[in-house]
Amino acid sequence: MITVRTMQLKDTEAVSALEREIFSMPWSKKGFEESLNSGHAVFFVAEEQNKIIGYCGMIVSIDEGEITNVAVAQTERCRGVGAQLIKAVLAEAEKRSIGRLVLEVRVSNESAIRLYERNGFRNCGVRPNFYEKPKEDAYIMIYGQ
Repeated sequence: MITVRTMQLKDTEAVSALEREIFSMPWSKKGFEESLNSGHAVFFVAEEQNKIIGYCGMIVSIDEGEITNVAVAQTERCRGVGAQLIKAVLAEAEKRSIGRLVLEVRVSNESAIRLYERNGFRNCGVRPNFYEKPKEDAYIMIYGQ
């Protein structure tokens, strides 16, 4: 059974390893630790049998949130893990009275775009050449006002 919980400092090693497997420009363990310690971020992990199989984070700025990477291990995709993580972030945003969330997603990442749209996000623009390795535009997607 998959469970979603708030990320703790002890999770940063496993999360940064997952990050290296998935992204061409991964966050470091130290980057996750600094974000968790900042008081301006909340991250969630998805676990199954005591193994972290995905994570998602949100940086909070007053009444707005920016969703950072949403990552699910390649072997665990198409099982609803990403949806559970997004729902956890949306619940946390509601709890904190955050009225608007924003994220960027590669224009080629059709499965992520569908996930975000199913959860109430809408495309509001493009950031040209936002991503590197490979260079690609990003859609800007927002939830809320």
